[in-house]
Amino acid sequence: MRDKGIPNPVQFRRMLGEKGLKATPQRLAVHEAMIALGHASADDVAHYLAEQGTPVAVATVYNILTAMADLKIYGRCSGRSNKMYFDARAGRHLHLYDTRSEAWRDLDDEELLSWLEAHFKGRRFRGYKIEGFEVQLLCRPTRKLPVK
Repeated sequence: MRDKGIPNPVQFRRMLGEKGLKATPQRLAVHEAMIALGHASADDVAHYLAEQGTPVAVATVYNILTAMADLKIYGRCSGRSNKMYFDARAGRHLHLYDTRSEAWRDLDDEELLSWLEAHFKGRRFRGYKIEGFEVQLLCRPTRKLPVK
């Protein structure tokens, strides 16, 4: 699932170096899983890695994903089950969130993003500074989709 905005392995190694982190085998494996999965929980990534023959403990995966999100290399998403999902694409975009399957899909809508930025530019909320925004559109399939 190579998608625009998702760092390739070379870019990922460079980003880690810029943040003063080593490109450990576990970090690289987790990133390869995130490239393949796009949006995933720590459990999803650990399961994927185990299937690929590279088992990494769920706690280790979670720590890596959290660190990458804190560094703005990955994004975060939270669904209705309050389970934390991570997004390999940290850049500016929207999400479609399937409320039935709890699956995430990226949505590129430059017009809507530009409108939101213009709408909130310069707006003040007493006691708060706007740092950005996240938009997820709740949806459900209108027809039966094929199983991946």
